[in-house]
Amino acid sequence: MPDTFSSSKRCASWGRCWNAAPPATIWAAMQPEFQLPEPLSQRRIVVAMSGGVDSSVVAALAAKTGAEVIGVTLQLYDHGAAVGRTGSCCAGQDIRDARAVADRIGIAHYVFDYESQFRDSVIADFADEYMAGRTPIPCVKCNMGVKFTDLFQIARDLGADCLATGHYVRRVEGPQGAELHRAADPARDQSYFLFATTQAQLDYLRFPLGGLPKPQVREIAAELGLSVALKPDSQDICFVPDGDYAKIVRKLRPDADEGGDIVHVDGRVLGRHKGLIHYTVGQRKGLEIGGQAEPLYVVRLDAEGRRVIVGPKVALAVSGARLSDINWLGRDFTGPLTAKVRSMAKPVPARLEGDRLIFDAPEYGVAPGQAAVLYAGDQVLGGGWIAATEAALAEAA
Repeated sequence: MPDTFSSSKRCASWGRCWNAAPPATIWAAMQPEFQLPEPLSQRRIVVAMSGGVDSSVVAALAAKTGAEVIGVTLQLYDHGAAVGRTGSCCAGQDIRDARAVADRIGIAHYVFDYESQFRDSVIADFADEYMAGRTPIPCVKCNMGVKFTDLFQIARDLGADCLATGHYVRRVEGPQGAELHRAADPARDQSYFLFATTQAQLDYLRFPLGGLPKPQVREIAAELGLSVALKPDSQDICFVPDGDYAKIVRKLRPDADEGGDIVHVDGRVLGRHKGLIHYTVGQRKGLEIGGQAEPLYVVRLDAEGRRVIVGPKVALAVSGARLSDINWLGRDFTGPLTAKVRSMAKPVPARLEGDRLIFDAPEYGVAPGQAAVLYAGDQVLGGGWIAATEAALAEAA
């Protein structure tokens, strides 16, 4: 177990005394967000450090509280070009950036190799989902697995009072315990990707950035002299360095490019496709079936028959969806709710009846493999995986 760092070491590391009043921006940001009993000088906080600006600021704010802080980075992949690529996550230069920040603020930092677990639980699942005609969300699977399971165990083994991350969500102490809420900045909200967080995990987690806009987080990083203050945000899927996810799927599943028929919802064969991995529900471009009387969209993917089913926009409308592996954080909540069925979609009114999510009005672009996240206002009630959809019109089935 690492020794507690002294105030003198912290002062020397920062180049200014920790007893000095911090800048107003920092002071306003750091006060209530770690939600730990006083005195914080007797607490230990583990921070998940990816090497980006968000987790780096969390580590710095945690250290400013006077608590003992330990930074932990999980090495999750090493795909050649990713080793030197910045703005990804959990590989190469990003690990070096996390270590540099830890050195700057004077905290212990450890790197754990979880590449094999990440490959088996996230990357392989990503490939399998595409092969099954579904549209995966690897970020959620990563949070469910190595980040909010294995990392939790590491934090507990280190004797931490909590695990803090740079996610943009809010943890609110409600009348029945900890609740998960959307971030104050709607443009940065990441609650969709954290719907599978369990109550036990939420009790242990802390999200210090949930009440802050991203520009203020960068301002804090600059004020504290962190080298990552201007580092670009992560883009695309973290383990796909060049954005070509189909290449990753082909590497793991060599038959991924096996073609098949493109079929209209009325049964007509309109052409051939180049592999299910190149298509997703709601897609319009890239179908290469010109000469149609109206624009056509991917309505569903038939993995067993290797068919891409297309139709007019009205055929995309669904009245409901069947959910699997529902995670419920709402306790005894029974009131009106809204559902978000894509990360960039707006929540829409709906109701949950068992494992059936029923929309008040037809919803478009609902894809199996994606998540349906349920809200009561800003509070995350939970969610589940979209296993199947129910067409709004019989002729679109």
